[in-house]
Amino acid sequence: MANLTKKEIDSALTLLQSLRDETGRIFIGQDELVTGVLCGILSGGHVLIEGVPGLVKTLAMTLGCDFNRIQFTPDLMPTDITGTHIYHSEKQKFVFYKGPVFTNLLLADEINRAPAKTHSALLEIMQEGSVTLDGKRYDVTEPFFVVATQNPIESEGTYGLPEAQLDRFMLKLNVEYPKPTEEIDVYRMHLTDGEPNPKSVKPVLSSKGILNLREVCNQVTVSESILNYVYRLIDATRKRRDLAVACSPRAALAVLRASRVFALMNGRGYVLPDDVKKMAAPAFRHRLRLQPEAYLEGICADDIITDLLSATEVSDQDFAE
Repeated sequence: MANLTKKEIDSALTLLQSLRDETGRIFIGQDELVTGVLCGILSGGHVLIEGVPGLVKTLAMTLGCDFNRIQFTPDLMPTDITGTHIYHSEKQKFVFYKGPVFTNLLLADEINRAPAKTHSALLEIMQEGSVTLDGKRYDVTEPFFVVATQNPIESEGTYGLPEAQLDRFMLKLNVEYPKPTEEIDVYRMHLTDGEPNPKSVKPVLSSKGILNLREVCNQVTVSESILNYVYRLIDATRKRRDLAVACSPRAALAVLRASRVFALMNGRGYVLPDDVKKMAAPAFRHRLRLQPEAYLEGICADDIITDLLSATEVSDQDFAE
C-alpha cells in the first residue's frame, strides 16, 4: 500500500478541520467528543456515547448524509427498527416496508432503555450491515454507522448492554462538562441568537465523500513498532488481577483504526504512540470488566487504562515513521 502524499494529507486535513469547525459552530465546548465521533465514523465503526449530547443531528448535516433517530423505550420491538412485511391488497403480496435503520447515520437514543431482543436486532445490523426478515436479506445503505447514547447504568429503567453488543461499538465516549469560558459562550449564544438550529450548518461532505475519506484514512501508515506497542498494551490488560474481562484483538483493531484517523487530523500520514494513547480509553473502556473488589475500591476502567499507558514502555523505535 502506497504512502499518502503531502497533497492527499493536506486535502484530507482541510476536510476534517472543516467538519470539526462547522460542527463546533453549533456544538460549543465538546471538541473532544466531536473528534471522537469523527474518528469512529471515518474508520468505519460505531460509537457509543454516555450522556445525551445533542450532537448527532448537527454532525449528520455537516457530513451531508441521511439521518434517522430511534428513541429506545422498554416496549420498542425489533420490527420498529428493521421494518416489516405488510400485505398489500392491490398487489396481492407482502411488501417490505423499511424501518428507520435504512439510513446512513442512525442515532440510537437511550439505547439501554430497550429490552434484550431489541438489542439483538440492532446487533445483527451493526455486525452484518443487513436486515434478515422472513428469510430475506435487505442490505442497509452505505455508508452506515450507528451513534448510540446511553444513560449511566445506575439510572432508573435502564438495561445493561450485553458484552457482544458493547464489543460492536468501536469507541465509547463520555460527555464531559465544557470549560467555564465555553459554557459561558453557550449562554451568550442562546441569549443573543436563540436556540441553535442544526439545519443552519453547511454540508462539508456527502455519502460518497465519507467513503472516499475513509479510504484515505485506511492508507495512513501503521508501522510494526506501533503494532508491537498496541500488543503490549492489550497483553498488559490480560495480566491484571483487577480485571475479570481483558481486551480482545477487536479492541486492538479499534484503537489502531481510530488512531489512523486521529493521525490524519493532526496532519500526518503515519501513526505515533501519542495517537494510540489518545484513542486507548475510548477503544478500551467499554470492553474491560472489573473484578467486584475493584469496583468496591472505587476503581473504574479509565483508571486502569491510565495506569496501563503509564506502565507500558514506549521505545524510541515506536516514534519512527
